[in-house]
Amino acid sequence: MRLHRNLVFAVIDGLMMIFNEGAYADKVVEKLLKRDKRWGARDRAFIAETTYEIVRWKRLYAEIAEVKEPFDRDNIWRIFAVWATLKGIKLPDWKYFDGTPTRRIKGRFDELSRIRKYKESIPDWLDELGTEELGNDLWSKELHALNQQASVILRTNTLKTNKRDLQKKLAEDEIETSFLKEYPDALLLKERSNVFTNQAFKDGLFEVQDASSQKVAKFLDAAPGMRIADTCAGAGGKTLHLASIMENKGQIIAMDIYENKLKELKRRAKRNGAHNIETRWIENNKVIKKLYNSLDRVLIDAPCSGLGVLRRNPDAKWKLQPEFLSNIKETQQQILQDYSKMVKSGGKMVYATCSILPSENQEQVAKFLTSESGKDFSLVKDEKVLSHQSGFDGFYMALLEKK
Repeated sequence: MRLHRNLVFAVIDGLMMIFNEGAYADKVVEKLLKRDKRWGARDRAFIAETTYEIVRWKRLYAEIAEVKEPFDRDNIWRIFAVWATLKGIKLPDWKYFDGTPTRRIKGRFDELSRIRKYKESIPDWLDELGTEELGNDLWSKELHALNQQASVILRTNTLKTNKRDLQKKLAEDEIETSFLKEYPDALLLKERSNVFTNQAFKDGLFEVQDASSQKVAKFLDAAPGMRIADTCAGAGGKTLHLASIMENKGQIIAMDIYENKLKELKRRAKRNGAHNIETRWIENNKVIKKLYNSLDRVLIDAPCSGLGVLRRNPDAKWKLQPEFLSNIKETQQQILQDYSKMVKSGGKMVYATCSILPSENQEQVAKFLTSESGKDFSLVKDEKVLSHQSGFDGFYMALLEKK
């Protein structure tokens, strides 16, 4: 591979923003890709994948490069040189690479690869927490899986098409996909591509949604004609899936504390042809109280550490802090206590997170069931999805029924 100056400069600029300005990697990459209209698919892929890869392995590369945060521009160039060397890329004779100790880089990599926190590039506190909650062996396997690049999975919008027709339509545009056993609406992309520019996407025939995330709406045991609330709906990936499952019959109340996310959900719902969705902004508790004891199903896709989705959000491991984790656990329990009151007698509720930590999952459900608000509920079933077993995101789902 030959390095092109303008592409490498884009990566360096992006890393400066992510590491030093606290910017989110996905937003930075999105911005970088708009820099030059002349860039082709290969150029854009180089920028996106290289940026994500260096973010993912930040600790390992910085240790090899012998640089410490906050990084200046020279430090970032040194980190880039480590990445390129380990990739087997011949460094061009640019001044930024003067004196790069190629042989020492490889030796240091071999040394550090024996120590998990460097090998898997993770902060000390997070490595300790994972070991404590999952045990040494399980955490090692899961951490390794969470450092792999995520596959691109599509979810067929069954309100408008079916999986086979969608597959044929995409193949006409040279987008090859395969079916996934056990995921009835999913298509796996054989090669990464920007599917958002595809006409089938613009026509609302599919959404991009990880296979594990596609399990959640199914887990709710929803049916056409029901009255359902998706309480932490965000931009609505699972809301739209519920609309498909319900065949546009019944009512879905999509709720969130962030009004701007609900605006995005409305836009997506229109594209999907999902007409049974009503959005409600949770600006205060009255919005919840109005729905007490009135819903057949309630989905709580709770805010969490996001450790199960590190494959697609590698910068989260650097942004996450121990105090956030203790605060979010309080929030999760509060949400369970408050939102469960919307479920009517005989109704069901799903508590889900994209975390792999028992303290955010099974322990939260157990705590809820022994509380005053949870005394009328029983656990029907739960499912823990680990990345190293499924090949997809880490997730947790618990289905609870109200007596």
